[in-house]
Amino acid sequence: MTKDDLVSLFQSFQDKHILVIGDVMIDAYLWGDVTRISPEAPVPIVSTTSRENRLGGAANVALNIQALGATPIICSVVGDDAAGATMHQLLKTNNLTDDGLVVCDSRKTTIKTRIISHHQHLLRVDEEEDTPISEHLEERLKSQISRVITKYKIDAIIFEDYDKGVITSSVIDFTASLANEKAIPSLVDPKKRNFGAYKSMSFFKPNFKEFKEGVKIDVNVLDQQKILLATQKYRQEKQLEVIMVTMAEKGVLVVDAHNHSFIPAEVRDIADVSGAGDTVISVSALGLACGLSPFIVARIANMAGGLVCEHSGVVPINKQVLLAECVLKLANY
Repeated sequence: MTKDDLVSLFQSFQDKHILVIGDVMIDAYLWGDVTRISPEAPVPIVSTTSRENRLGGAANVALNIQALGATPIICSVVGDDAAGATMHQLLKTNNLTDDGLVVCDSRKTTIKTRIISHHQHLLRVDEEEDTPISEHLEERLKSQISRVITKYKIDAIIFEDYDKGVITSSVIDFTASLANEKAIPSLVDPKKRNFGAYKSMSFFKPNFKEFKEGVKIDVNVLDQQKILLATQKYRQEKQLEVIMVTMAEKGVLVVDAHNHSFIPAEVRDIADVSGAGDTVISVSALGLACGLSPFIVARIANMAGGLVCEHSGVVPINKQVLLAECVLKLANY
């Protein structure tokens, strides 16, 4: 690809509409100072200095897609509660639509609260309900998914699964059928509960730990041959077009019906790996929507994941920085 090809590619992102299905959540941060230990128990007392609510989970994938210039639409379930109202407000503040959300008065909105002092993560408190959604909610969510696909002329679909219950096998099968019928690329960022439920998908992206647990194999990350054979076998069993296994500092493995490639990790000054997977699946979706080969997609996504790891906290990818990196490393590749 030439520099002009890459510039044109990144410009074309703005025409794309990406559907994100999965578990949305609020990432809440509470910062403070610790100056003494509690007399009631051997724990620090945090005097709060500031608070912040951010979009998390599948909503962070939407932020990454937006940062790349495309239009994300989220289909998920939130509670009819204070946190749900905060979710709607955060989406509005970030210029994201809540058109695909299903509101349920019997289910709570997920909040993950991190308590931090002097850059030290002291505690995380999770408020969530992770049981699978009811059949009634499944039908409401499937109706939203069908409507959104028609209304927005979706170019790619991402299943962003955090095992919080929004994605079920029924939702997966329904959406996969629609995607195949309309020739829309489908991408999966899986977790343990539904790992084996994803079939006939365009792009399946587990990390190494998820892959080992999902396929039920015991393999060392250095044993490339065993990893490759397991990946090829699983791809055929589930009729997946492409599998990309991310292996942190060992890079990524990409496998399709005819080829495979181990792509080394980018050398980075790592500050925080949080959110890197969200960035990788977002870049991959746009790459596939633009018709790139999975191996070029993997190289660009690998760069993007490394770039966000240079920042503390969960941050979306910077489009111009990623483009510059691609021009430097992929021009004439």
